[in-house]
Amino acid sequence: MMAEIKRKGQAIWSGDKRGSGTVSTESEVLDSTRYTFKTRFGDQPGTNPEELIAAAHAGCFSMALAATASDKGYTPRYIKTVATCTLVPLDGGGYKIAKMDLDVSAKVLDIDEETFQELVEEADQGCPVSNLLRPGLEITLKASLAE
Repeated sequence: MMAEIKRKGQAIWSGDKRGSGTVSTESEVLDSTRYTFKTRFGDQPGTNPEELIAAAHAGCFSMALAATASDKGYTPRYIKTVATCTLVPLDGGGYKIAKMDLDVSAKVLDIDEETFQELVEEADQGCPVSNLLRPGLEITLKASLAE
């Protein structure tokens, strides 16, 4: 059995709503990456929590599908997952992440559509981020084989 794995992320915020913050990861892939209310609710350059959650989900699902396909004897050439995280306003104020849409396109050698869709469903059940988000969050999944 594998040992427990821990990964760290950090955020530092300065000021009120007009302030700004930075997010960093232990690996330093993100290193003091800027985020503000305008990067979250507008189109100012920088990141935001929903974008980071979507990227994490896309990355995790692609890895889960690659592992599932490989374990079943199929060879994935590529798997592209686009995750769209939907943030909606609440009636009483504030916001809620309401939905995550996964759009998967993959090139997998020597596989038919039905078997591919079975692998997609199995990967979804084994994806740690899908399993984290699934309770209380609508997740839609559309997957297609690339020509």
